[in-house]
Amino acid sequence: MPDDRRKNCISWGNYLAVWPKNLPVCENKIGILKLFLSDKISSVNAEIAALKQYCNSLVQYSRRKTIEVKIGDVPMGGINPIRIQSMTTIDTMDTQGSIEQTIRMVDAGCEYVRITAPSIKEAQNLDEIKKGLRLRGYNVPLVADIHFTPNAAELAARIVEKVRINPGNYADKKRFETIDYTEASYQAELDRIRKKFVPLIKICKEYGTAMRIGTNHGSLSDRIMSRYGDNPAGMVESALEFLRICEDEQFYNIVISMKSSNPQVMVQAYRLLVQKLEEEGLKPYPLHLGVTEAGDGEDGRVKSAVGIGTLLEDGLGDTIRVSLTEEPEAEVPVARELAKRYDDRVGHEPIAAIQHYPITPFDYNRRKTREVVNFGGSHPIPRVIADFSTKEKITPASCFALGYHYAVALDKWNITDTACDYIFLGDKTIEFEIPGTLGLIFNHQTWQTQRHRDRAYPLIKASDYHKGEVELSDRLNFIYTLLKDIDEAFLEKVKNEPTAVLFINTYNKHGLAEQRRLFVELMNGRCDVPVVIGRAYADLTSDQLQLYAATDLGGLLVDGLGDGVFIAAEHCGSDKFINDTAFNILQATRTRISKTEYISCPSCGRTLFDLQETTAKIRVRTSHLKGIKIGIMGCIVNGPGEMADADYGYVGSGPGRITLYKGKEVVRRNVPTAEAVDELVDLIREHGDWIEPAS
Repeated sequence: MPDDRRKNCISWGNYLAVWPKNLPVCENKIGILKLFLSDKISSVNAEIAALKQYCNSLVQYSRRKTIEVKIGDVPMGGINPIRIQSMTTIDTMDTQGSIEQTIRMVDAGCEYVRITAPSIKEAQNLDEIKKGLRLRGYNVPLVADIHFTPNAAELAARIVEKVRINPGNYADKKRFETIDYTEASYQAELDRIRKKFVPLIKICKEYGTAMRIGTNHGSLSDRIMSRYGDNPAGMVESALEFLRICEDEQFYNIVISMKSSNPQVMVQAYRLLVQKLEEEGLKPYPLHLGVTEAGDGEDGRVKSAVGIGTLLEDGLGDTIRVSLTEEPEAEVPVARELAKRYDDRVGHEPIAAIQHYPITPFDYNRRKTREVVNFGGSHPIPRVIADFSTKEKITPASCFALGYHYAVALDKWNITDTACDYIFLGDKTIEFEIPGTLGLIFNHQTWQTQRHRDRAYPLIKASDYHKGEVELSDRLNFIYTLLKDIDEAFLEKVKNEPTAVLFINTYNKHGLAEQRRLFVELMNGRCDVPVVIGRAYADLTSDQLQLYAATDLGGLLVDGLGDGVFIAAEHCGSDKFINDTAFNILQATRTRISKTEYISCPSCGRTLFDLQETTAKIRVRTSHLKGIKIGIMGCIVNGPGEMADADYGYVGSGPGRITLYKGKEVVRRNVPTAEAVDELVDLIREHGDWIEPAS
């Protein structure tokens, strides 16, 4: 097959998921591929391109209008505010403990509380928990979390205000089998699901109970995996199979979610879901947003903000759950901070409409750029630029915070995996020899006095560059650019400047959209100049800086936009904290890996060990393993499935027992908890991924 046609076939699963109604529908995958390879491919792609509008507007902030869903006394969707929720971590059979934890969550601002009901006995005990809460004056709507057990769901739906089902395991048990379905055998599977699912729908209708159809990337059924694959298209279809049954039964009190531990996949899936609902003529159901298994601390907050914030920027999302491996009440302030940012977003400075959108929002495609020193081209890793322009005094010790450690005795620099690539000095200067991998950026006038230095480069205002009145470096020139600076003449000049890298900024309250609009101008103008995404912040808490920057920068990076990042943050935290935040954002968007990644579930009543303590132990032993992904799951529900792309897995399999995985394969069963971390380290050694930590 010719290369160009092969490329057109790579994402056939996502294309199938947005197939226009007026185009012929093929009987099977082979038919789809044949159609793509036919002379109709151009018209098909044109139709698909027209479907890329997944939100009200790409340039003007506007909440997506959904139907209102009744959940007790706290409705969701419609004109209601973005709701905040979390999930208990205590054993559901511990009635008093569940009541007390729920109260702490509600007092922290939680508007819905989810409680696991893995079997009939837990579903029954939801009634006792609810009664206890009502006696204490707490009327918060309760949500039963169901996996594998339709009978528990049917009982819980008579008690609580909402039931969450996972379409990947409500009527299926995952065996990781690839099955070649005919149309008839696939339809038989759908009929089997309908038979198991309709009783729950009828109970929800009778009792006024809402339902969340909650797809998890890691727990797609073998049926979905066999036909659609492990991708956003499969996630969307998994929910739609159940949603179509609900609509056939005229049940609409529904919320939908598309969760993944990979923010990039999560964002694509939600966008694709919205598009598919519109294309099929289904109701605009509210969206529950969350990045599942986000982890703890900085990692969990940044990863959650990249996924949730990116969607909120485009007006998607009606409720938020931030999944942290921490106490559930700690999740609530993070979720509230993410949502609060959009309280006054309407009425921002206007941004010109986009006539042609060159970005494919349902797939990751990195914007192709030319190579300028170590930006773009054969250097796909985004560069990190630190800001020392407001620092009073700069010494070699100042660079410690940026990942550079100077050994006086050896007279050499030691460079860590989170060492920034450039420092912006503005009009400041430094008098010591810098590490050989570090570049310095000065305002143009100051650069003229520093140009004798190795790796010293100017930052030039777009207007000055455009006039051609400034002297340029013969290697690398950063052009400070706003959207208003972009016109045809500017684009033509930059296209013909082999040393140019755009250093973009925005002053618009809806800054992500304005910077995205700038990228659209470059792409439509066939300008392949590399771009550093810059954002400035002041007087923020550490949580706010992490969440805001992860949204603003991460929302562009997940779409393949940006060759570097620059966070200018005054009075927002230490230099090290700001530098680490930049690297954490790149890690969360999977665009630059600088450390071990932990896919760690937030715990719930099903959890079989102390997740916070265990995650900390594993982190101490393995945090030096750059690029390795380790899944830490409390039970089999969030086990091999939710570790969709983890290299190694640590999963609770029974009281005091752990199962270890390599990828999705079980390699050691029933390991005593006291020995399990050592066994995990041994497993990593056996597969050649272990390195000894630096002394």
